[in-house]
Amino acid sequence: MKIFGREPALVIGAIGSLITVLAALGVPGLSAGAAAAITALVTAGVTAWATRPVAPALYVGAVAAAASLLAEYGFHVSDGTVAAIGGAVVAGFALFGIRPQVTPRSDPATHIR
Repeated sequence: MKIFGREPALVIGAIGSLITVLAALGVPGLSAGAAAAITALVTAGVTAWATRPVAPALYVGAVAAAASLLAEYGFHVSDGTVAAIGGAVVAGFALFGIRPQVTPRSDPATHIR
C-alpha cells in the first residue's frame, strides 16, 4: 500500500503533524491538548493499519497523545506551545521512530516493475 506513491508511515506522520497544529490552534469547544491527543491517536491508528509491524505506530500514538495532554493539563502552557509539542512529537517519531522500523502492509518487493 502506498499513499501518494510513497511509503505510508512518513506521509501519514507529516499529515498528522499538520492536522495536530491546525486542530490545536482552532477547534472550538475542544482544548488544544485534547485536539492534539485525538489527532495523534488517529494518526497512529491509520499508520498501524497501513504498515507492519503495528507496535511502533501504536507506541508513537500513545507517546504523542501523552505529551500533548501533559503539555495542556500538566504544565499550563499556551495553545501554541501545545500544538508545537504535539506536532514535533508526531513528526519526529514518524521520521526517526516509525519510518526505519516498518514496511507498507503489502510487500513492496512483490510490486517490482
